[in-house]
Amino acid sequence: MIDLAEILRRVPLFAGLDADDLRYVLSVARQISYAPGVLLVRQGQPADSALIMERGHAQVVNALPGGGETVVADVGPGSVLGETALLDSGVRMANVVARAPTACLSMERDAFRMLIAQGNQAVLAINHRITLTLCQRLRELNGKILAVSAPENLPLAAVRHTHERRACDFDYRAFLGVLPALHHFSPEDIDELLSAAQVFDVPRGARLFEAGTPSEACYVVVRGALEISRDQNGAHRRIGILGPGRLCGVLGLIEGQRHSMSATAREHATLLELPRAAFMRYYKNEYSGGARGALKFQRVINQELLQSLSRTNNHLTSLISQARIRNHVQHADDLQLALVEQECRTGVR
Repeated sequence: MIDLAEILRRVPLFAGLDADDLRYVLSVARQISYAPGVLLVRQGQPADSALIMERGHAQVVNALPGGGETVVADVGPGSVLGETALLDSGVRMANVVARAPTACLSMERDAFRMLIAQGNQAVLAINHRITLTLCQRLRELNGKILAVSAPENLPLAAVRHTHERRACDFDYRAFLGVLPALHHFSPEDIDELLSAAQVFDVPRGARLFEAGTPSEACYVVVRGALEISRDQNGAHRRIGILGPGRLCGVLGLIEGQRHSMSATAREHATLLELPRAAFMRYYKNEYSGGARGALKFQRVINQELLQSLSRTNNHLTSLISQARIRNHVQHADDLQLALVEQECRTGVR
């Protein structure tokens, strides 16, 4: 039998829920037992579920290049393994091995999505907490990347920016439905989205926002591309490129924080701008009982964050390889630890 009181006490993901809410959420979970030495999670495998540890002891273990392994963390009752798998597809970042008889509750992504579709507020609160965790990880890992010098850094004197906006010069309406971010939207969903948004063109070099400025809007790239970057220590550092269908500016809006990066048009671009108030109606599903397409848009946000995390993980993997080639073992180990720590959230002792 599931000990609801103990799970509520130990698992931060479920903090604030009452027993009935938790019983509803866990109605789609199944209990799994593991003998010592058995893998709960295998590094590199597709992630499609989260594990909530009820009892036992396990270790998060990272497989090292060239053989061998290192223990990253010890986890026990209340720990959650792979919670971001509930949002969308990904891969496991580390092995998790049972070191004692261990029991977990397994919740699959499809079952969790079914609960979200039913609009239960407790489930939406859990979804929000997972999203916030993902935002925090992105900020922290991007900070690790920015702390490392890179050969592509440009002197600030070589970077020029404008702030010009122009009327859109092509028929974008029919194009929106084929974008990855909006291809699940019906024509009516898109009409409502456009009623709260603005669409405009910007030339190459136009800066949408600066790192450190307030987060005022979310942008969907309709055509062209945006460069995500940070200017620091006298250099311009590129973090990533967002092409058509990608979202920009969601991190600061979700967290209620200032932008941690800058966004600049890498080429002539068409953008859909959704102001903060409209974004929050979609994200929090608060608009006369729920904005049309709100649940679809929430999934788009999660996919964007996970795609950004995947890009960041790839960047970190490259930096780890470079550090090992240069025999900077401690630096490589520190970056590796940051990479694989994503696999678990430790419960309250």
